[in-house]
Amino acid sequence: MDVIKNITSTQEIEDKLLNSTTVIKADGEKTKFYPYKISLVLDELTDDSELKASLYATILSAIEGTATITTDKIREIFKQALEVAGQNDLLNQYTTYRQNDVASFERITDPKTKLNQFFNNSDTIVHENANKDSDVFSTRRDLTAGMVGKSLGLTMMPQTVAKAHLRGDIHYHDLDYSPLTEMTNCCLVDFKEMLTNGFKIGNADVASPKSIQTATAQMSQIIANVASSQYGGCSADRADELLAPFAELNYKKHLRDAEKWVPEDKREEYAKSKTKKDIYDAMQALEYEINTLFSSQGQTPFTTVGFGLGTSWIEREIQKSILQIRIKGLGKQHRTAIFPKLVFTLKRGLNLKPGDPNYDIKELAVECATKRMYPDILMYDKIKELTGSFKAPMGCRSFLQGWKDENGKEVNSGRMNLGVVTINLPRIAIESHGDKRVFEEIFDDRLQVAKKALLNKVERVKQAKPENAPILYQYGAFGKRLNEGDSVDELFTHRRATVSLGYIGLYEVGTVFYGPKWEHNQEAHDFTLGIVKKLHDYCVAWEKEYDYHFSVYSTPAESLTDTFCEDDIKKFGKIKDITEKEYYTNSFHYDVRKNPTPFEKLAFEKDYPKYASGGFIHYCEYPNLKQNPKALEAVWDWAYDQVGYLGTNTCIDHCYKCGFDGEFKPTARGFECPDCGNRDPETCDVVKRTCGYLGNPQKRPMVHGRHVEISSRVKNMKLGEIQNG
Repeated sequence: MDVIKNITSTQEIEDKLLNSTTVIKADGEKTKFYPYKISLVLDELTDDSELKASLYATILSAIEGTATITTDKIREIFKQALEVAGQNDLLNQYTTYRQNDVASFERITDPKTKLNQFFNNSDTIVHENANKDSDVFSTRRDLTAGMVGKSLGLTMMPQTVAKAHLRGDIHYHDLDYSPLTEMTNCCLVDFKEMLTNGFKIGNADVASPKSIQTATAQMSQIIANVASSQYGGCSADRADELLAPFAELNYKKHLRDAEKWVPEDKREEYAKSKTKKDIYDAMQALEYEINTLFSSQGQTPFTTVGFGLGTSWIEREIQKSILQIRIKGLGKQHRTAIFPKLVFTLKRGLNLKPGDPNYDIKELAVECATKRMYPDILMYDKIKELTGSFKAPMGCRSFLQGWKDENGKEVNSGRMNLGVVTINLPRIAIESHGDKRVFEEIFDDRLQVAKKALLNKVERVKQAKPENAPILYQYGAFGKRLNEGDSVDELFTHRRATVSLGYIGLYEVGTVFYGPKWEHNQEAHDFTLGIVKKLHDYCVAWEKEYDYHFSVYSTPAESLTDTFCEDDIKKFGKIKDITEKEYYTNSFHYDVRKNPTPFEKLAFEKDYPKYASGGFIHYCEYPNLKQNPKALEAVWDWAYDQVGYLGTNTCIDHCYKCGFDGEFKPTARGFECPDCGNRDPETCDVVKRTCGYLGNPQKRPMVHGRHVEISSRVKNMKLGEIQNG
């Protein structure tokens, strides 16, 4: 009874402190008092549960009744409790712990530290982006600048945010660019505005194109410049409809030529034939241009092309050309193109079922996905339901929400994202020791830190001037043409832009509370769904408070899947089914080591995007589908009313030495041909989905955790099972 009474008493003190005590940090920032932080420090010092409970109660009792307290005073009380308990060894440990913490922050915010790590090849940034080749001079220059940017950027944000990032509680994304530079993240480029009205790049005034070939050439120029003026991906929405008017100019020109040289009854046929050739050549040139571009960041621009809704013969021809060119592949070896990411739209009544006017193009899209993994699929009706309007994602998965301007006009293209901050959910679960009450306390604290980080991103990017990025602010990429001296904030505020709260590792959270086989446990599913809903509810409240659109983002976590887990292995050791795997599971995804059917996997995941509509995607893992495209189509059809955005992961690796076609074998040194052992990137084509984008791990090695995660993936279904599904 005394033990129960003591626990109850301690909880009462915790509640009082949590609700009535304010902590003033060293930099003057005020926060709630979170009792769990005392427990975490005690966990660092001793494994003696009785001693921890005694010290914890002593410290809380000493603080109880205090309305306002400084962090220095809390530390003083902490040390006094250790002294009174006669724990001199622990007191020395605590003093050393504090000294190391201060010294570590000073070291990490010194640019020389990061530069030394980089040039000694001891920093993971060399492999954290599968699209960057760190051996190339231009990329090394960007990485070098990024080292300085990260160090100085940490000093430009609240210290609580910087330290939370360094500890691995949160991740302040793209720290190599932001906040040191006032850059935005990703966007839907307003290509229509720019191609229609002309634009300027450097010293050149570029007029509206008079052909589709010129239009796609201008698109590639715009993409290169936009990618150099921001740090995230850029997308072309409804590219078939966008480019059709320029192909129409080709058609009219060919008709005029036909009037001179071609018999009257053959003129239209001639003009169409020539226009189709122009379209194919233009789309092929765009694909080659994008794959040969390098932005100022030393990488191929992260580019997405959305298409599939056009119905005219020209729009249909553009759709078919995009898919045929991707199926053919790049160069003499016909390699799989990594960029642009292709996103094809399915729409009921247009292309979903046999008899629909564009069903033949859907069949071509299915074939393309079996051979090249892209296109990913957008379900028109579901995207509208989830996000409020239809549009392609910005970059790989970031979605704008439906938004209308002051005239009531729906606007999608020309809008952007201002940045992402991701919360380490598995760490919160581990620190809570499976206690949901403690989980809620830590969760609330981390959300407040994430909020500060997101506001820091917003405030920093608002300090940009239009002349800092003319292509974005002055020449139409962001939908309006600002003058020098105008505030860029008019493109961000009133919820025109998004800023994203990311999360990672719902699978691991569920495992802490319900064990590793919780996928079919409704209580566990509801608990993890409730976490995402709480993220959403916080974002709604912040949006009302600040008038920017805060969105919940299912973080792709290319390198973060490794970084967070590595941090937690150091902190907590290897925990079975959580840190022992050496990677954390992306966002809400099903455990990749298990093999549900595609239908079971999607049914499990489908509820989460309702609360994470700021960024999401679903994948299914398949065997080689090239001889059985109908199996993939069956999944697409079933998924239409279930999910909004679906990707295909299938075996498309190829060995040019022995001719093997299928899936390369993962090894500690990379991927190798299972038939001849070939691993030479010049004579094999290995393509894996790293996060939202594809990557070639033979040419651009991935971080360890991502490599392990890909190697752990299990196929969701056998071909025969898919057909019967």
